[in-house]
Amino acid sequence: MTSQTQPQAPISIEDYLEGEQHTDTKHEYLAGQVVAMGGASDKHGLIAGSLYAALLPAARRKGCQLFIADMKVRVNHDSDSYCYYPDLLLSCQPDDRESAYYRRHPCLLVEVLSPSTERIDSREKLLAYRLLPSLREYLLLRQDRVQADLYQRGDEGRWEHHTFTQPDDVLALRCLDAAVSLRDVYADVPELLA
Repeated sequence: MTSQTQPQAPISIEDYLEGEQHTDTKHEYLAGQVVAMGGASDKHGLIAGSLYAALLPAARRKGCQLFIADMKVRVNHDSDSYCYYPDLLLSCQPDDRESAYYRRHPCLLVEVLSPSTERIDSREKLLAYRLLPSLREYLLLRQDRVQADLYQRGDEGRWEHHTFTQPDDVLALRCLDAAVSLRDVYADVPELLA
């Protein structure tokens, strides 16, 4: 979750990355501005955790690194840098390890939506993440109902959007050649499956 604060003097990406190592509160970096993130709900954590557990074996088989919540993705556009904390980040390029604190070349990014982050995740981050040449999939999961919005980059570079709303719908994730049902993603929040 992201919360806006008063405008501040811009700081460098280097100062931001250094500062993030010495704070208990996570912040996103938006072209010189630092924005504090709020805490997540129990449903948020359970949904992200279920997807992580479902994808981890496939990530290991393919030699990919799968992170939950604490790894930043760094996006450079024009002369600006942006750092976000996606809920899940999958990086499959062996050379994407220049920093212990961020990745630049993810294949898959996942956000679990909340009322306070839905607009940012489905607009700002969607646009920013699509600037990453390595990104093949961006997945948005609702926590108030069973719903997944999957954006996939096709072989021609065009993005396709698919919405899934049934528990038995299956997400076919190309990055991992893996599939996971929404029933598995939402298994720990059974009230949404009823």
